[in-house]
Amino acid sequence: MQKFYLSSLLDNDFYKFTMQFAVVRLFPRAKARYHFINRGKHSFPDGFAAALQQLVNAMSDLKLTKEERQFLAATCPYLPPTYLDFLEGYRYNANEVHIQQNDGELSVAVEGYWYRTILWEVPLLCLISELYYRLNNMQRISDEEVYVVTKEKIECYNKLGITIAEFGTRRRHSYNVHKIVMRALEENSGAAFVGTSNVHFAQLYNTKPIGTHAHEWFMFHAAKYGYKMANSMALEHWTETYRGDLGIALSDTFTTKVFFQQFDKKFAKLFDGVRHDSGDPLDFAAATVAHYKSLGINPLSKTIIFSDALNFEKVKRIAAFAKDKIGISFGIGTNFTNDVGLPPMNIVMKLTEAYPECGPWTNVVKLSDEKGKYTGDAGSIALAKTILQIEDSM
Repeated sequence: MQKFYLSSLLDNDFYKFTMQFAVVRLFPRAKARYHFINRGKHSFPDGFAAALQQLVNAMSDLKLTKEERQFLAATCPYLPPTYLDFLEGYRYNANEVHIQQNDGELSVAVEGYWYRTILWEVPLLCLISELYYRLNNMQRISDEEVYVVTKEKIECYNKLGITIAEFGTRRRHSYNVHKIVMRALEENSGAAFVGTSNVHFAQLYNTKPIGTHAHEWFMFHAAKYGYKMANSMALEHWTETYRGDLGIALSDTFTTKVFFQQFDKKFAKLFDGVRHDSGDPLDFAAATVAHYKSLGINPLSKTIIFSDALNFEKVKRIAAFAKDKIGISFGIGTNFTNDVGLPPMNIVMKLTEAYPECGPWTNVVKLSDEKGKYTGDAGSIALAKTILQIEDSM
């Protein structure tokens, strides 16, 4: 079987780099622990852990190239030269990753300084996904069919009159499928396709890297400042770092209801919009419109980025509901990069513990708008719900 390895340090989601700069700047001594979560209860074949370890070890050879640095400098002027210097010297350290296998069960954990370990999540997930299909000898549709399927999808989105970005790195079928998808999107983009979350492919296809921050940004702030201050401190630090750039706020780390309680007029004006990642999208759109109106802000001057398990029918329904109410755009992941005639994997990797600069190690949680997406130990979840007055019905 042909071996495969990641070929670029930038083969990662853009928000990992934007968060990394903020962490380097604000929390250089903080530490983090991440754990792999096998939501789909997939069974891994014998030898999977050893094969994954080889791929992880090979990542230490990745480094930012001169061309990649030039791309970041030209495309992302809010990332200062000091950060680009740091990124040039960054190397993955396989000692930060701990992989074990017990029969069909796979365990993957990451631990180290947050500014370093923050880059591991997405590459680990896409390597696990590709390796799973390879070692199980699962046959996908042909390259030509992948191209045609993607072409037909982007043509449908063009007719809807909306904008979409490709968000599918972490659970892609493979690098090669991802590349075919990007080529199909770029060659048939029309007005709909506006960019990708993958920085490597953004450079390769001369498009915009898209993203701001992830749940872990808010989860860490809860560990450092407490649940009640987490959203406001996370937003404050983001605006302090980026000064008006990268202005889409993630809303559902501790439920959207709690987020809007702290997303006051200052933040609502400073941020260009919000991202939806769990719960009913139409309910979220209605609540977002109502929130902006309650603050005297015209919702049509703001944008919602929808990014939760989207397909064409879901996008079409959301677009019809939001028309003339609020600006919208969409980030489409697995439906682009793993629609190859095989069941897509349901895997995630989440921050589980944080060590702020003053310590100690603290369990962190995510309380999204869907209970099935809660992460964290039961005791910490219960504590967070009590402090934030989140009812069981949510």
